[in-house]
Amino acid sequence: MTKAGTQILTLEGLRFDASLGILDQEKTAPQPILVDAELNLGTQPLLPSDDDITHVLDYRKVRKIIIEECTAQHVNLLESMIGKLAYRLMQLPGVLGVRVRIVKLEIFEDCEVAIRVETGQW
Repeated sequence: MTKAGTQILTLEGLRFDASLGILDQEKTAPQPILVDAELNLGTQPLLPSDDDITHVLDYRKVRKIIIEECTAQHVNLLESMIGKLAYRLMQLPGVLGVRVRIVKLEIFEDCEVAIRVETGQW
């Protein structure tokens, strides 16, 4: 029986308002964004040694970091925001790789605009 496997922590569809963009309306009011994140935690036992939250990466902490990093201050470029977020998530203990996608939901009437970054080990 296999006793270990690759573990990926995923947060999908996290929606909140952020101050982001170079257009006049983007500089005066926050806009809704959507964030998806995947964190590669590498090889983990299929059954943890115990059922204690302090021995795993708490997804509440990951969610909080995403919101904090994206709402800390106005950012002109989506590329700047996603880079800072990916870097911060890579600093978490046990994280080997990060995939992040940020979507501007209402910048255009006919489409959403997104950027995705992948860093670390996959």
